[in-house]
Amino acid sequence: MKMDKTMVLLSNSTSLHVLNSISPLAASAHLGTDYTSSPSPSSRISITRRVLSVSIILPLSAVFPMPTFSFSASAASTSSEFMELPGSGGVKALDLRVGAGQVPVDGDQIAIHYYGRLAAKQGWRFDSTYDHKDATGEPIPFVFTLGSGKVISGIEVAVRSMKVGGIRRVVIPPSQGYQNTTQEPLPPNFFDRQRLFTTIFNPTRLANGEGSTLGTLIFDIELVSLRHN
Repeated sequence: MKMDKTMVLLSNSTSLHVLNSISPLAASAHLGTDYTSSPSPSSRISITRRVLSVSIILPLSAVFPMPTFSFSASAASTSSEFMELPGSGGVKALDLRVGAGQVPVDGDQIAIHYYGRLAAKQGWRFDSTYDHKDATGEPIPFVFTLGSGKVISGIEVAVRSMKVGGIRRVVIPPSQGYQNTTQEPLPPNFFDRQRLFTTIFNPTRLANGEGSTLGTLIFDIELVSLRHN
């Protein structure tokens, strides 16, 4: 099972649509194009233009490139729809793999891997723990204490109902995302941090009423381990 079988499109209103394994024939049906017969040269040009126009409108692989985690054959069944997590303030989650380990509680030391993206920048990936390597080249997970308040609320609420070994995609509204420039996780690169926060806290766009979309985040989270303190 690979994560590229689930593709997510976020509209300007941050509504969610899940598109599963769209085949070329299904795509041609969606475009109103018959690929079962050989098109004429003129129709080829028309088809190419229509496909290009759709790829510009719905650049799924570019907007939300699908990271690849390692999945075991015994992975538990998963849901195919986003669900709003109870008491989360609007955080929506899609379980890509249900873990088989323990569920964390406040005070636990949590280790996660993640990919973080910013919806307002067409899904720009601003950070990934898989880019943080130790001396041996192994990726370093992000470690934090659950309930400490140092991490953005959307990640904490997402992790609370996960099991170790699980992988979850979450869409975090601005109210549960970055409220200041010190909340973790922070991109280690200065220019990535600057781009992230100048977008989220852009005073002109906030004044124009865009605050409900500027800080929307998409995180793919893998709960690696936990330790009870």
